[in-house]
Amino acid sequence: MEADRYRQIAEKYLDIVYKATYNYCKNEHDASDAVQNTFIKLIRTDTEFEDEEHIKKWLIRVAINECKSMWRSVWRRKTVSLDEMETDAIHMDDKDMAGSDINIAELVMKLPPKYSIVIHLYYYEGYNVEEIAQLVGITPTNVQTRLMRARNKLKKQVQSQNGRYQNE
Repeated sequence: MEADRYRQIAEKYLDIVYKATYNYCKNEHDASDAVQNTFIKLIRTDTEFEDEEHIKKWLIRVAINECKSMWRSVWRRKTVSLDEMETDAIHMDDKDMAGSDINIAELVMKLPPKYSIVIHLYYYEGYNVEEIAQLVGITPTNVQTRLMRARNKLKKQVQSQNGRYQNE
């Protein structure tokens, strides 16, 4: 791939790929590693892309696979990132919530990766169920199930936070 074309693709899709990896990995360092590996694979690929949408879907698919590979490693399963420790400590110590505004994006990030990624792709990136199934490597029915479960989990989180704000 020529350098100018690569630069154009990287500038156009870097943000989308990063958001997808961050949504899956839940921390900026792992997300950045996955993005970097994704774009390295783009340089090395001999895939003939049909159009811009094909490039975008290819990048998201590769990025998700990179995240999955990172989470499968033995080292990863036996460690907790500093970001997770800091986030847990902040939420445990933060009794004084500012107002009753609920940040849905924050709640989505708290969902398990299998739920947060389908929510992200559906609502933030605008993909339909069939496209998400191809990107994530599951059946459309499974995507619908995950979306439904994720919505239910989000609804419970919102209700829980609303109750917390009303009691304060």
